[in-house]
Amino acid sequence: MAGHTRSLNSLLQNTSVDDHEEILRASDASLKQSKDTRSLHAKVVALLKLDKYEDALQILEDGGDALRDEALLERSYALYKTGQLDEARKIAADINNDRGARHVEAQALYRLEDFEHSASLYRQLAETHAPLDNEENDVRINGGATDAQLEWSRQGHLVQKKKPGREDLEAFELAYNAACASIARGELAQGEVLLRRSQDLCNSLDDLTESEKAAELLPIRVQQLYVLIRLGKSEDAKKLASQITPNDIPDASTQRVAEINRFAISSKIENPYLPHRILHDAKPVPKTDKLFTIQSDRLEENKLVLNLLILKYGGVITSTTKTLTKNPSPTISSHTNNVSIINAAAHAQCQQGRIGIKHMLPLLEKRPLDVGLAMVVIQLYILTNNHGSAATVLESLLKRLEASTMSNDQDVRFAPGLVATVVSLYTLQGRKKQIRTELAKAATYWRHKSKPPKSLLQAAGLALLESSKPDDQTTAREIYSTLDREDPSSKVAAAGYVAAHAFSTISVDEQANKLTPTSRLIADIDVSALEEAGVLQPKIEGDAARAANRKRALDEKAKPAKKRLRKSRLPKDYDPNKTPDPERWLPLRERSSYRPKGKKGRQKAAALTQGGVEKGGEATGAPSGKGGEGVIKAADGGGGAKAKSKKKSKK
Repeated sequence: MAGHTRSLNSLLQNTSVDDHEEILRASDASLKQSKDTRSLHAKVVALLKLDKYEDALQILEDGGDALRDEALLERSYALYKTGQLDEARKIAADINNDRGARHVEAQALYRLEDFEHSASLYRQLAETHAPLDNEENDVRINGGATDAQLEWSRQGHLVQKKKPGREDLEAFELAYNAACASIARGELAQGEVLLRRSQDLCNSLDDLTESEKAAELLPIRVQQLYVLIRLGKSEDAKKLASQITPNDIPDASTQRVAEINRFAISSKIENPYLPHRILHDAKPVPKTDKLFTIQSDRLEENKLVLNLLILKYGGVITSTTKTLTKNPSPTISSHTNNVSIINAAAHAQCQQGRIGIKHMLPLLEKRPLDVGLAMVVIQLYILTNNHGSAATVLESLLKRLEASTMSNDQDVRFAPGLVATVVSLYTLQGRKKQIRTELAKAATYWRHKSKPPKSLLQAAGLALLESSKPDDQTTAREIYSTLDREDPSSKVAAAGYVAAHAFSTISVDEQANKLTPTSRLIADIDVSALEEAGVLQPKIEGDAARAANRKRALDEKAKPAKKRLRKSRLPKDYDPNKTPDPERWLPLRERSSYRPKGKKGRQKAAALTQGGVEKGGEATGAPSGKGGEGVIKAADGGGGAKAKSKKKSKK
């Protein structure tokens, strides 16, 4: 046994990093003689180097307590690579004063989506000396990936580095991570530039083969496709999608994302059954390469939407109801609220307008604290230009949340998204007083929290500064004092602090010195040119415009209104040389040329025509007046009867 052990030791001292197969064979030869701990440990390391994690973990489990105690780092790494993340994290955390253990712990926390603690560990590793040559670069890459995940998980306030630096443009992995962080913040244009930089850096590498470059470029192109879709560049997205073959992507998670992005290029899916079949028939993602929560949530939502498109309303209602039961309202979880919206769409069978509202209002009565359902009802009201009803629905939701005694419900009540929605509705209605009241209430609530949303406090401070009420001015000073205390380097907070204390006796020299000097701001302004150009009067709107229109100078004379010339309406056959008929304005039957048709028509006309014969022997052509002018004597009516009787006698 001693000879075999010395042979293995000699091999371990003289081998290079590429001789893991030889180390494995030497370890097996040594273990045939005796299963000593050192040989087992060497075999475990060789198996890990050869990516045979299951085999290494099996040896560690069968090797006894001595081997497990000696190879704690190897065991935690094997557990991490086989998807047993929580156990790997616990073992790595128990290993003290070991940089390798800190790496495994940080990676396990990253996969467990505890990005805050993972980022903290990477910052600690970056602050200490790295004994290995490539370790510093690996720490920067992994730290950048963790910062990107913090942005995606809406914990961007924990990210210390917001803007990419020059070092982020030196390696394609760093540029890719910086691009992902920019995309998560909504900076799509910057993300597109960084992705192109990452692609160029990858193509320029000489130490990678063409197949290795292709494998590294696929995730970059998938992310580029997502950015182009978000930017609305459909033609560029279609061109890029034709270059991506999802089946060529080795990672199952990236492959699934690529499939979804390819179908998301078009806003309208002509055949929803095709993506439905592809997504539902796809192989499950292995445990070692599982999707992050934000990705799996979007995948589930996409499947539900496809079910809606193929008219499976009943199935969508059943599955979404189960999800909503597990995650009760109210909540600000985007996934839960999206599922609630899909549930409402299924109940309304995807109908919009008044019909959709009619189906959703009974649901809102059953789920009065459902934020997602309330939002979709508000959206439908806005689409029908019924802003008043939309504001009423939102105000009712906020009142119910305020009445709740649960602390989490208050966080939902004053969530920045809900506050921004109600402020937008009030803005459409011109309700400035209600805007200030809502922002003041939200600012008062968040100022006493450990992590207040800065954007909300800034909006509240700006709105309250415009008020003339002393209470609002006091609240604005408190808000900007809080912002300046939490972030002394913020120029926005400093400017707000100076403006809020403009009429107080408190010194603002410290904050004013942080701002850009006025002389520098107006250095490139030509005062003479401005004076010659004159002052452009702003457009007056609303009540001020109506008041201005009523004001007139004393010496101003009213100008006569211009007559509008109408177009000629002469008939097509009009002849100017021909005298028009003077009776053309009379009704047809009152004209002198009118001749009724038929015997009955003539009799009726004779009875109705002015000046006609009456049976009594007289007809008045005009009303009887003084002297009896206008009275006409008619002929004797008996002559006609005698003539008629003579004709009969002849027969």
